[in-house]
Amino acid sequence: MADAARLVVASRNAGKVAEMHRLLVAHVPDVEVLGLADVAAYDEPVEDQPTFEGNALLKARAGVAATGLPCIADDSGLCVDALQGMPGVLSARWSGPPKSDERNNRLLLDQLADVPAERRGAEFRCAVACVLPDGRTVVVEGVMRGRVITELRGEGGFGYDVLFVPDDQEGELTSAEMTPAQKDAVSHRGRALREIAPQVATLLTS
Repeated sequence: MADAARLVVASRNAGKVAEMHRLLVAHVPDVEVLGLADVAAYDEPVEDQPTFEGNALLKARAGVAATGLPCIADDSGLCVDALQGMPGVLSARWSGPPKSDERNNRLLLDQLADVPAERRGAEFRCAVACVLPDGRTVVVEGVMRGRVITELRGEGGFGYDVLFVPDDQEGELTSAEMTPAQKDAVSHRGRALREIAPQVATLLTS
């Protein structure tokens, strides 16, 4: 298969890799989507940029440099209105090393302990970047608005999903209570990937 139809997703999350393949194959039927587990190991960059876009680009450029193939990377996090947008780009490591969803969620609940329901608005943000070996670049962003609740609910998802109820749904499920299909339909990452997929297809085939 020609390199033009091969793509690396800078992630070890098999679900992300599979989702990108599902979205791209509609536009590029013979596309081959690889994850980091499928390519030779390389030093992954420290995510030290102040924006989701900056971190996504950092990871995508590192993937291109290491593999010589087009690379997609994303960065995402929870931005809470009452906390002036925190934890933001620090979402995964907000409570300090080592990374812990449990400690992060406990910290979020503590930070919002005295905040009433009407002021617990928040949004998940995701930036997805695609970089080609010739330097061509495209970046998109997806947003999922909702609110932070006061108790953990649900067994699915990861991170802050157990505390976040998305607005764009008929029920009152947390992201962790949704099926993968329900979550993909409204999630920040799902929206960003659906937007970038046709643009990536154009880059790969042009």
